[in-house]
Amino acid sequence: MNPYVSRILERLGPRDPLAVLQETPRRLEALAPALYARAEQSYSPGKWTARQILCHLADTELGLGFRLRQIAAGVETVQAFDQEAWAQRYSGLSLELALRSFLALRSWNLAWLQGLDRAVWGRSYHHPERGLESFELAVRLWAGHDLNHLEQLEQITAHPSA
Repeated sequence: MNPYVSRILERLGPRDPLAVLQETPRRLEALAPALYARAEQSYSPGKWTARQILCHLADTELGLGFRLRQIAAGVETVQAFDQEAWAQRYSGLSLELALRSFLALRSWNLAWLQGLDRAVWGRSYHHPERGLESFELAVRLWAGHDLNHLEQLEQITAHPSA
């Protein structure tokens, strides 16, 4: 199994991915005041800052929302996106706007996801970097991705800025 996939699925463990996806907005809103005060602080040297992570989460709602819609529509190979290339534009973006965008897109994506026929969850697709995967795996990875970045943001808020 791909090391990224293993690491992210380990974060999720046996938890219900939909419950995690539904809980993330509340957790981000609770962290927001501290994140706004520490926008340029990272959780570890050389790693993304609070601004970059929050912008990335908003972008992920766009990218993964599109990818899941591709799978549901029967597309066999999904569109990849280069998160590092997207992140190059984050420095001038507002954290407040990133959070509002995330919250709106997450609400929209969850409403769409919850309205799907369960048969869609078993569909397979080809990921350009990881090979054959299922719709259900994509949702589990999405939830684990949330947990990974929430942990990083919590680390930032737990330590006063230097």
